[in-house]
Amino acid sequence: MTIYQQGQINATAQVVPDLFVQVIPPSQATLNGVPSNVLGICGTAQWGPVGAATPISAMSDYAQAHGAIQNRKYDMGTAVAIAVQQGANNMRCTRVTDGTDVAATATVQTTGLTLTAKYTGTLGNQIQATIANGSAANSFKLTLALPGFTPEVFDNITGTGNAFWVNAAAAINNGNSDLRGKSDLVVAAAGALTAAPVAGSVTLTGGTDGAATITGTVLIGTDGVSRKGMYAWRGAGISVGMLADCDDSTTWATQAAFGLAEGVYMVATGPAGDSVGDGVTTGAAYVKKNLGIDSYALKLLFGDWIYWADSVNSVTRLVSPQAFSAGLLANINPASSGLNKQVQSVVGTQRSAANKKYSQAELTILGQAGLDLICNPVPGGAYFGMRFGRNTSSSQSIRGDNYTRMTNYLAASLNSGMGQYVGQLQSQSAQDTLRPQVKATLDNFLLGMKQTTAASSNGMIDDYNTKCDLGNNPATRIAAGYLQADVSVRYLSVVENFIINLQGGQNVDIVRTNTTAQ
Repeated sequence: MTIYQQGQINATAQVVPDLFVQVIPPSQATLNGVPSNVLGICGTAQWGPVGAATPISAMSDYAQAHGAIQNRKYDMGTAVAIAVQQGANNMRCTRVTDGTDVAATATVQTTGLTLTAKYTGTLGNQIQATIANGSAANSFKLTLALPGFTPEVFDNITGTGNAFWVNAAAAINNGNSDLRGKSDLVVAAAGALTAAPVAGSVTLTGGTDGAATITGTVLIGTDGVSRKGMYAWRGAGISVGMLADCDDSTTWATQAAFGLAEGVYMVATGPAGDSVGDGVTTGAAYVKKNLGIDSYALKLLFGDWIYWADSVNSVTRLVSPQAFSAGLLANINPASSGLNKQVQSVVGTQRSAANKKYSQAELTILGQAGLDLICNPVPGGAYFGMRFGRNTSSSQSIRGDNYTRMTNYLAASLNSGMGQYVGQLQSQSAQDTLRPQVKATLDNFLLGMKQTTAASSNGMIDDYNTKCDLGNNPATRIAAGYLQADVSVRYLSVVENFIINLQGGQNVDIVRTNTTAQ
């Protein structure tokens, strides 16, 4: 007896009589939605890899990967901390530098051992290396310590003359036991010293962050084989993305193009203290219009920056509104809008600090131009929240946050799961089994989105329809190797305008009607 997987048996080639067991998977394949809460943040840091999309779930993760929050513009840690306060817990952080970043270094006993921090940045200046007697006789141990990190102890290093220093470097670079792997803090190089080690400590110095001359171009980065900046997010499954504090309007078009190509909702910002203007000849709306920014892939926040309490540096700082918006969007259902949603940890905005409320005329100018903003009050009450819940598109049908998020979510989910049907066999017959399987997979996925849950009484979509049969797959297309499925999905509508008709007076007739039907 031989066991085969489906499709592995060639029935026409069997000569010897035998039993063949063919394992057939369930006829209805499933399609799982992709994560819609992945937030990409690009900015500077005092530690960590450059040009990598590092997974971060909490501030403790960030501290281990990139160090502490820095009181400066473009700081990635600041954006992460704010996003976490909005509920974000699935981030991909990409560090950028201006090219002047340097790794901290130190030498142990002059020419004995050169230690270089694993990453560039000022955090490396806190790494301390200590040599002491080892646990075994005639051995030494080398301990690498960095505040906030678990000390790395390389014990029982032996050797005489230069061999000791060679063995010490090998222990640091490769590990010296099953429990002590290679260092995550430094790399080591042995020198020519032949003298025996002497107990003592050294601290690495000279590390720099490369954060002095950050520009929009640096944050955008470079594409290609070695990607940096925003382009490091390619293929990382980012749902919402932001370039920390990037107020360079020349980057908006590039961000929008990237968002369209990768299915990322990019959140951009205008410069601090921006002017509403008249929308025709001056102000943020005028700038946006003249740059030709009109895309559902980009959310542009008006430059009314936010005062935020930085508990790490014990200061209230002015930061861009991006992380408040992006963190909230990454945390809510993709069917939802940011409109009227409260953002957390806002001390105030530049406008509120000056005791200036937005007039209806100013809001009209910003709204017509496709800009969003964080302000207080919002329709829901006297709290800080997003005022429009829109992207930069001028089309009313696709300008909502929900359109961008849901469209990207559906497209990414279909792209991730439906490739299983490529390479399968399709018949021109009406009895073909592949097309019904495709339809069943799509229907099962969308039905699940339509059904109500405890979190949403309306589900995630309003309705849907799918088609995959001979009607949209004619024989000529099938013969050419094509299979087509047509999917129509109606999204839930976001209430933007709520009208209440009030009739009051002493002579008003009150007629009660059955309101069971809705």
